[in-house]
Amino acid sequence: MSNNTTIFSKERINASLKQYGMILILIGMVIIMTIVEPVFIHSANLINIFKQVAVIGTLAYGVTLIIITGGIDLSSGSVIAVVGVVSASLAGPGDNIFIAMGVGLLVGAACGATNGFILAKTGIPPFIVTLGMMTVARGLALTYSGGRPISDISNSFLYVGTGKIGFLPVAVLLFLFMGLITHIILQRTPFGKKIYAIGGNEEAAIVCGLNVKRSIIIVYTYAGLMSAVGGIILTARVSSGNPTAGQAYELDAIASAVIGGTSLTGGVGTIWGTIIGALIIGVLNNGLTLIGVSPYLQQIVKGVIIVGAVILDAYKNKR
Repeated sequence: MSNNTTIFSKERINASLKQYGMILILIGMVIIMTIVEPVFIHSANLINIFKQVAVIGTLAYGVTLIIITGGIDLSSGSVIAVVGVVSASLAGPGDNIFIAMGVGLLVGAACGATNGFILAKTGIPPFIVTLGMMTVARGLALTYSGGRPISDISNSFLYVGTGKIGFLPVAVLLFLFMGLITHIILQRTPFGKKIYAIGGNEEAAIVCGLNVKRSIIIVYTYAGLMSAVGGIILTARVSSGNPTAGQAYELDAIASAVIGGTSLTGGVGTIWGTIIGALIIGVLNNGLTLIGVSPYLQQIVKGVIIVGAVILDAYKNKR
């Protein structure tokens, strides 16, 4: 009886650590940062962390869906840039901001749809396709803007990045709202089950009658849409559409998903885990900056954490 009880307890402990481990790590990081630098826990700084996370986290929603299907997206940072300059160019004083945002969303969705269509029709590895889109989108941003930031933007558009509803920034509310929508799509809809099925075993999904190609196109289109939302938030926050914006953001988005428990082998992942992963990166960046750690060293620390998360994922899959 005691052995069974012990085994049961170990199983429960392992299950709890698997489910809540990242939350405990996040809490531990917050406690350590607060002890080292008490200003970290001030409400203004915590809200600033959420504002910083809003862009990366929104990108990470789409990236999470892609990774669950067994794919990858390296183009999201460049899509931010092209969406930013296009939206900014249409959001000048006197312009209709809804048209500016709508066109920006369409541009992002079009980039994602292009990725998905090429993948579905050619079978080229996602790494190569999205790497190509990363270069193309960055080139489009530079060409469209003439290589210069576009800064003549109306206050109504800037409200998305700088305004507040109550005490919460609009950007944070938008980030959380899109997270809720993506969670519902993934966990509460038949399409979400298809995404997991494709990532778990694509051949079995085809045998079961799933239209895998169409699902892949939809997933990448949605990811492009999330990149567009992130691009609009960033443009409104910094008051400029910059063709060089979003560099390496795709890596932080992938890291957020992986740290949050999304498996690079596909078939496993949650949006709430991705949010925790994004917050871990946000807390790390903010905390290290507050205590005066060099930005170059921060990149090393972040890289080590990403590699550690991948090793942990591989270990769990092996078990």
